[in-house]
Amino acid sequence: MAFDIDMIKGVYARMAERVDKAREIVGKPLTLSEKILYSHLWDGEPTQEFLRGKDYVDFAPDRIACQDATAQMALLQFMQAGKPKVAVPTTVHCDHLIQAKNGAVADLKSANSTSAEVFNFLESVSNKYGIGFWKPGAGIIHQVVLENYAFPGGMMIGTDSHTVNAGGLGMVAIGVGGADAVDVMAGMAWELKFPKLIGVKLTGNISGWTSAKDVILKVAGILTVKGGTGAIVEYFGEGAKNLSCTGKGTICNMGAEIGATTSTFGYDESMERYLRATDRNDVADAANQVKEHLTADAAVYANPEQYFDEVIEINLDELRPHLNGPFTPDLATPVGQLGEKARANGWPLKVDWGLIGSCTNSSYEDLTRAASIAKQAVDKKIKSKSDFGINPGSEQIRFTAERDGILEVFENLGATIFTNACGPCIGQWDRSDAKGDAKNTIVHSFNRNFSKRADGNPNTHAFVGSPEMVAAIAISGRLDFDPMNDTLLNEDGEEVKLDEPIGIELPPLGFDVEDAGFLAPDEDGSGVVVKVALDSERLQLLEPFTPIKDESLIGAKLLIKAFGKCTTDHISMAGPWLRFRGHLDNISNNCLIGAVNAFGKKTNFVKNQLTGEFAGVPDTARAYKAAGVRSVVVGDHNYGEGSSREHAAMEPRHLGVAAVIVKSFARIHETNLKKQGMLGLTFDNEADYDLVQEDDTFNFVDIAAFAPEKQLTLELIHADGSKDVIMLNHTYNQPQIDWYREGSALNVIKKENGA
Repeated sequence: MAFDIDMIKGVYARMAERVDKAREIVGKPLTLSEKILYSHLWDGEPTQEFLRGKDYVDFAPDRIACQDATAQMALLQFMQAGKPKVAVPTTVHCDHLIQAKNGAVADLKSANSTSAEVFNFLESVSNKYGIGFWKPGAGIIHQVVLENYAFPGGMMIGTDSHTVNAGGLGMVAIGVGGADAVDVMAGMAWELKFPKLIGVKLTGNISGWTSAKDVILKVAGILTVKGGTGAIVEYFGEGAKNLSCTGKGTICNMGAEIGATTSTFGYDESMERYLRATDRNDVADAANQVKEHLTADAAVYANPEQYFDEVIEINLDELRPHLNGPFTPDLATPVGQLGEKARANGWPLKVDWGLIGSCTNSSYEDLTRAASIAKQAVDKKIKSKSDFGINPGSEQIRFTAERDGILEVFENLGATIFTNACGPCIGQWDRSDAKGDAKNTIVHSFNRNFSKRADGNPNTHAFVGSPEMVAAIAISGRLDFDPMNDTLLNEDGEEVKLDEPIGIELPPLGFDVEDAGFLAPDEDGSGVVVKVALDSERLQLLEPFTPIKDESLIGAKLLIKAFGKCTTDHISMAGPWLRFRGHLDNISNNCLIGAVNAFGKKTNFVKNQLTGEFAGVPDTARAYKAAGVRSVVVGDHNYGEGSSREHAAMEPRHLGVAAVIVKSFARIHETNLKKQGMLGLTFDNEADYDLVQEDDTFNFVDIAAFAPEKQLTLELIHADGSKDVIMLNHTYNQPQIDWYREGSALNVIKKENGA
């Protein structure tokens, strides 16, 4: 039986009436995305049409999911909100704080020791406030959500950008910062700009070496890392129906890499099969009663150009396997063409590691397809030229895969089975063949491949592919290997060719597990005491941010002008820094240390205008703060791309940064800046980025008149006394300006609750 079945039935009970009313108001057939959005309005039944890409709308999500690295800050904020219990079903999943090193048993034991303080905190907070808790080792948040909580037609938010994975079960599932989650936990509306809609029509059928992963690798190449910003991507067509539910999840998961608000698919037989296989017959039965509302109206898919803002069509019969990378997930290359490109660019052809798993590709089907390649290697006497690491998606998948002999296949190839956790995908990897800063190549089935992400080495060239392609490339040990056409030399000196992968959508004997790792909260948690040691290096109770005074925005100093790509990994690195995610002051010591300074092209090396000396970014920011001087960060396009981690906004806020001025923002990061009471602004003229000089002083001359749809005027005072006056744009509405004026969105919640 499903969790929260009464809530799910309630969503379905009101869906028909709300969808019918929305269709009447809009005056045309509705996409699936519109049906879900209009049926989850905070005010209930729709009363007006919302303009895509313009109107801010209040929504009522059905549930919330948090992973351990972001849950710490989210729950530290919720503790200030003055509420005895979360208002909607919420879960916490411990999957980020487990380092991959020696194997599942040893690594989990180590994590339970080194991170006991954090795990105990999260378990006690969850127990106190009515939150479901998934223990370390239970699995990766998004796979666990797909197996237990996702349901067609629902809306959820999660404090991880890959929350979008649940779109594989027909949800509108959106990654947010912790402050957004706190709003909903506290029983308040969740605000989102009504998204634009991108339709992706899939025809034909994937076969052979092509997989669902190749669909999103292809889409990423088309739309780039920012092409989906502010939009929901809705997949449809016969090709979509031919995909498995977990294959759909893979596509939605990596939609975060094109900047999409989320991605989704209409309810179909593959989703029903998955629901029933994961012991949710009650959800499948309820969904079948309203299934016409769980997909778009027929006219939409028949004439998509009339209903979507953009339409892409992909023939799966013609789609080839891809490897995307290095250093960016949208650099798409068909496998057979990668060797030539690698040689032209000086990418190392020798592959050192093949990594399979992560929230993107860790399902039972994924493991079986990769295992079918691994088994061939063993049977055909091919010795793997690369090391292998496997991260199953959940304890249920691990237990089932072990029962069915799948994990043994990988072990026979010499693979290390890591814990059911994120591991190398988020930099939690103590790499046995550490390369320092030497150039090297790895292939993985993850979603992101930014510089330094997996192992901290800026010269690790990481390429993203399907689990089966990763297996084949890693076995060959060469980036230019094409398993569809090339042969390998086995131990007997014979040339052998790998056969096409074979996958099993769902386990024939059903899923099984002895201990899934779930702890239900006490019905009454009022007596639970949450303790945070005053001398803790890992946890710190929050002090409310104070409002940024208008007068402090005259004479602000440049902290750093970031050059080129500046993701949340550059702003707030993960890896070893994850241990400080619950301690704002300590985690702030990694603030912007990965960003490349436009002046000198170095990282973590900026000028302190008060002393004329150069130092690290956090040290310089702290010096400005100690002197009572506000600072400013300047950036390029798609600033804040990547993770939903709100630390990337909270750290500069804590260190005295008042404004971030860029050419364009990634959606989640812009919202996070607003939530923390900062100015997130964009250049009206992108070329004005070039006017910013290393010794500049910033005067926000009309900040007192800060208002919706009104530009701000900025004086750039240069070291020689000259100045440039430039105009800045923003997307703040009045409630968001209120967050700024009060110091943060959380301060507004506390004020309203009298806390």
